[in-house]
Amino acid sequence: MTDSVTLRQLTGLPDAPSSLSDSVLIMIDCQNTYTQGVMELEGVDPALDAAAELLDRARTAGTSIIHFMHDAGAGSPYDINADIGHIVERVAPRGDEAVLVKNYPNSFVGTDLDERLRALGHTNLLIAGFMTHMCINSTTRGAFSLGYSPTVIASTTATRSLPGAGGVAASALQAASLAAIADLFGVVVPDVSAIPD
Repeated sequence: MTDSVTLRQLTGLPDAPSSLSDSVLIMIDCQNTYTQGVMELEGVDPALDAAAELLDRARTAGTSIIHFMHDAGAGSPYDINADIGHIVERVAPRGDEAVLVKNYPNSFVGTDLDERLRALGHTNLLIAGFMTHMCINSTTRGAFSLGYSPTVIASTTATRSLPGAGGVAASALQAASLAAIADLFGVVVPDVSAIPD
């Protein structure tokens, strides 16, 4: 049996992460939704701490930052007009940082994200937020398909256990989701320290 290799390796795609100075930071759905109740994620607090560290470094470096909020309407855990749907305070937008509202897992669908990124002139993206198996995965794949070079910072992401067909533990889903991204769609690094200035 041969050693396992990724499709990135087979096709000659780079395996180095993007730098803060040459990227746009995309903060996806860092909402109270995921810190409480039915949608609380396994490992959400350490992930938010790591996201706050990344955000602080990006601000210091002058990196362009775009925040996303997922909206599923009144009464849902994604109600952006209620506290449950607000962005967690420690990673909340500041100043003129853009905040976009989305309705689909892929942050490019139904938003002007692509146009904003083209205007900024960057193709390198740093991606943080929730949930790893859903919006992080979908947005990273969408970015790749549009010609961007995404880097996902694993420590800034988290997910939840899934029911059905025997169920999937959050830890297994987290590992599989990150491995699927790293196979082709983006560079995955373990933590914030792996991102160069």
